[in-house]
Amino acid sequence: QVQLVESGGGLVQAGGSLRLSCAASGRTFSDYRMGWFRQAPGKEREFVARISARGGVTYYADSVKGRFTISRDNAKNTVYLQMNSLKPEDTAVYYCAAVYLSKVASNDEKRYDYWGQGTQVTVSS
Repeated sequence: QVQLVESGGGLVQAGGSLRLSCAASGRTFSDYRMGWFRQAPGKEREFVARISARGGVTYYADSVKGRFTISRDNAKNTVYLQMNSLKPEDTAVYYCAAVYLSKVASNDEKRYDYWGQGTQVTVSS
């Protein structure tokens, strides 16, 4: 089992920045690819970003490309999502997720094995 705990959400004005953190425990963190997803009210959960197990490869949804940066610190068992130039449409609950290294990297939430409880991000206009 892998336990994931997100933090760093909050209320921010449009154009502002937030950094989300996701602390992992329970298994060897560097054995897992990590992803961030989000779910806005009334909408399905959607892919935001993912990062390879060693951190060398990242991938972003078009809607956040150039504004968000995913990174990880395997020594701290933590993955981050730096969010800049935030827009009201970024308002959502943000979740981190983990998938074991042996599985193919994917933007599909169904492929992820472990999930955090989520952290709310609200961007005011």
